[in-house]
Amino acid sequence: MKTRILSALFILGVSSLTLFAGNKTEKFKVAGNCGMCEARIEKAAKSVDGVSEADWNQETRMIEVTFDTSLTDLGAIHKAIAEAGHDTVQCSASDEVYEELPACCKYERMAVDKSSGS
Repeated sequence: MKTRILSALFILGVSSLTLFAGNKTEKFKVAGNCGMCEARIEKAAKSVDGVSEADWNQETRMIEVTFDTSLTDLGAIHKAIAEAGHDTVQCSASDEVYEELPACCKYERMAVDKSSGS
């Protein structure tokens, strides 16, 4: 009986490790100004299949995202945020989408580093 319980716990532990093995957390800069920007940026990041957490800091302009590498990659997250109207270090929002942002959300546009891996 004791052996069965220990075996079950071992199997549960190994399967838990496998579940979290593909998770990765990354930080990168995202342009924005206010609380509405924060909500929009985080919503865009979380809309990407595989993203489990997204937290944008208004003071540092940095987002921390946790995602499953078997479902998505960092480029897809950058793209989703840019499509919502916010420049990242890898992707620029289109001028049309940027112009539709509320006045308080109009940030200073960022130069995009296409070679950046972060």
